Amino acid sequence: MQVLHYISLGIGIIGIAVIVWGVFRTLVRGIILESTRCRLKHTCCEREGLRREFGSYLLLALEFLIAADIVGTIFHPTLEEVALLGSIVAIRTVISFFLNREMQLAQEHEKAMIKDAAANKTDG
Repeated sequence: MQVLHYISLGIGIIGIAVIVWGVFRTLVRGIILESTRCRLKHTCCEREGLRREFGSYLLLALEFLIAADIVGTIFHPTLEEVALLGSIVAIRTVISFFLNREMQLAQEHEKAMIKDAAANKTDG
């Protein structure tokens, strides 16, 4: 049973590492993007892409953290632990759902903007 504890801990650490890596990449790319903005270039679409990429890191990390909670509950199967796990999984699932939905809407909006820009170029 001690092995399950270490497996759960390892999966949780992977989830945290994914978040830290996503924050690092987003921060670096954001700084680069903002320095480009200072040179009077349009960065709205790039910023939205950066936001979607960061959201995908958060979604991936949430999946790892949910898995860690599930494995962690295997070695503490009390009713209280199962109820706590159910609550945590429900909250993380709702967060994942709405984050994923927001990312899809942003991607559809970006595609529409690109399509409109291409149509305006052919008209002009």
